[in-house]
Amino acid sequence: MSRIGRLPINIPSGVTVSIKDSLVTVKGSKGELTQEISPNISVEINGNECIVSRQNEEKDSKSKHGLYRSLINNMIIGVSEGYKKEMELVGVGYRVSNQGQVLEFSLGYTHQIFLGLPKEIKVETKSERNQNPIVILESADKQLIGQVCAKIRSFRKPEPYKGKGVKFVGEYIRRKAGKSAGAK
Repeated sequence: MSRIGRLPINIPSGVTVSIKDSLVTVKGSKGELTQEISPNISVEINGNECIVSRQNEEKDSKSKHGLYRSLINNMIIGVSEGYKKEMELVGVGYRVSNQGQVLEFSLGYTHQIFLGLPKEIKVETKSERNQNPIVILESADKQLIGQVCAKIRSFRKPEPYKGKGVKFVGEYIRRKAGKSAGAK
């Protein structure tokens, strides 16, 4: 049996989980999220616990058992606590600013990069003197915030020689030695 799938999910106070047909809806103080569930997986609510189980022992059911348990757990954490990601821009002249839900990046290209964000994400930018600019993203949806962070990171990935690029705050970039002068 799936080690993750068999664990019960604790539902904190202030969060409601409802199941209708194959759709799980989670409501909390930070918002509302829904997830379609495979017909081979069943979700039950016992008091303040949510239990995910599978109907049969087929390979497809086994692979989705832990997946849906993790997705429902992430939804419950998202609507109760929320998710927060911080990204920093490392490089001379790299800047970021936001007007509402539109981020404007200056990452050393000949043009500015504009990124429109979904309304479910709250964005904040910090640009202090002598420090790297920081983008702070907050959302209840873990999948959505991860996808937006991956998109922002793809504009200029951190490179291993100088460490320039867009990276997560606290992320360690493995550095490489540059070429050394050839001694003959």
